[in-house]
Amino acid sequence: MPEPKLPGGPTQDEIMAVSLAKLGLRTGDTVLEIGCGTGKVSVAMAKQAKKVYALDRRPEAILVAAETARQAGVSNIEFSCTDAGDFLNKDQAFDCAFLGGSKNLADVLPILARKVKRTIVINAVMVSTLERAVATLKGLGIFTEVVQVQVSRSYDIAGSIMFRPIDPVYIIVARGAACS
Repeated sequence: MPEPKLPGGPTQDEIMAVSLAKLGLRTGDTVLEIGCGTGKVSVAMAKQAKKVYALDRRPEAILVAAETARQAGVSNIEFSCTDAGDFLNKDQAFDCAFLGGSKNLADVLPILARKVKRTIVINAVMVSTLERAVATLKGLGIFTEVVQVQVSRSYDIAGSIMFRPIDPVYIIVARGAACS
């Protein structure tokens, strides 16, 4: 079955692999995903973690993500069509958080710094998002690193192969005193 189409598209497998490695999920973890889109990352996290809370503001994304989880046979994901700021008003802590999108990054990160015990990973494609995330995380004293990942895929051409690049992604990692 072809992957669902949503603006922004699903996270590329290679980007997801690096992001999940940086997240460092453990079997008993409770994980928050902000901007779950197609649900591809939610499903991958659910296979490793105890519970995943997946948020997206777009009702169509939640429908697609829930169907992705259903088809994968994963049942430990709770999907919510809500704004991250509203969801984070609840009195709940998380072991890790993954952000695939958030328009209110500067407002959400200080809350996550208090609610996330171990690791926050943010995927960004725009330099302005990268700058805002790094500045906010540094201000909170939890910035660890940025890894820029550039993937190219092969395709056939004139009896040989050539590589077509996919847009680079910045993987921003936060851990430390506030996230430990």
